[in-house]
Amino acid sequence: MDELFGTLSDGTPVHRWTLERAGVRVRVLSYGGIVQSVEVPDREGRAGDVVLGFADLDGYLAHPEPYLGALVGRYANRIAGGRFSLDGRTYALEPNNGPNSLHGGARGFDQRMWDAAPVEHGVRLSRVSPHGEEGFPGRLAVSATYALLESGALRIVYEAVTDAPTVVNLTNHSYWDLGGSRDAGGHELRLAASRYTPVDADLIPAGGLDDVTGTRFDFREARKVGAGYDHNFVLDKGVTDVPVEVAELHDPASGRVLTVATTEPGLQLYTADHLSEPFAPGDGIALETQHFPDSPNRPEFPTTVLRPGEVFRSETVYGFGTR
Repeated sequence: MDELFGTLSDGTPVHRWTLERAGVRVRVLSYGGIVQSVEVPDREGRAGDVVLGFADLDGYLAHPEPYLGALVGRYANRIAGGRFSLDGRTYALEPNNGPNSLHGGARGFDQRMWDAAPVEHGVRLSRVSPHGEEGFPGRLAVSATYALLESGALRIVYEAVTDAPTVVNLTNHSYWDLGGSRDAGGHELRLAASRYTPVDADLIPAGGLDDVTGTRFDFREARKVGAGYDHNFVLDKGVTDVPVEVAELHDPASGRVLTVATTEPGLQLYTADHLSEPFAPGDGIALETQHFPDSPNRPEFPTTVLRPGEVFRSETVYGFGTR
C-alpha cells in the first residue's frame, strides 16, 4: 500500500509504502530509499517503532546528514581523499567529510528520488545514476527491493549493472532503538567478527586488520555496546552467496531481539555519538552491512569494482524476535 508522504520543492511527489506481515509493519519512502519506521512487538506483545525517523518529509530534508534509515550509495562509508584509481585512471569525487568522500558524496543516493513498484510483500525501488554523478564513473542502473518474509523479517536486496568500470558499495543506514526509548546505550550486541579495521583520526583505515581479542572491539560473546564506535568489523564468514547471520542486538528492557544476516564481508558499527537535535548521541545504533571503507584504494580488501556484463548483488535480512 502506498500513500502521498509529501512533495519536494520542485513539486515532485514522495510516496510512502507500508509493508505488513506476521505482526511487523515497515514504512519505506521513495525519497532516499528511507526506512522511516519498523514496528515490532516487545515481549509483552506491545508494538513499538524500533528505528529512528522523522514524522514528515521536512524532517528528512532539513536533516540529511544523519542518513536516518537511508539507502546509502554509490559508495557507503569513506573513500580517502575523495579519489581512487581504476584501470589506470584517477577519479575525483565530491568531498563531503573533510577531504574524504562519505556515503556517496554531497548528494548521494540518500537524497535522490527512486521509482517505486510493488512486489510480493514489498516494494522495489530503482533509479539510474548517470555517469559522473558525484564523480563516479559509469551509468549505474540500481535497484533495492524491500520485502517482508513469512517470519516478518525484512529482506533488502540490492542489484546494479554498469556500462563502464566503477565501484559500488550499498547499505541501509537505519539507527536501531529496540526499546523505542531513544536510548540504545544499554543494548547488548553479539557480532561474529574476530578482526576489525583500525582507523586514523579521519576514520580512514590505518592499515592491516587487527585482532579483537582482549579489546573493546570483541563482541564475539554478547555484551553491552556502550559508546565510542564508528568502525568496520571484518565478518568471519567473508563474502557469501546467501545471507549468513552475523549479528544479534538485544534490548533487555523490552526483550526485543534484532538479528542481522548478510552476504557482505563487513559491518560498520556506529553508536551515533555525533547525532544532534532533534536527536541525541546514543539514541540508536547503526549496523551497516557493507564492504570495507576505502576499498577502492586498498587492493588487499575485498573488491568493490563492478564491470560491464557483471551484476552487483547484495542481500541483508533483519529478523525480529523477543526473549
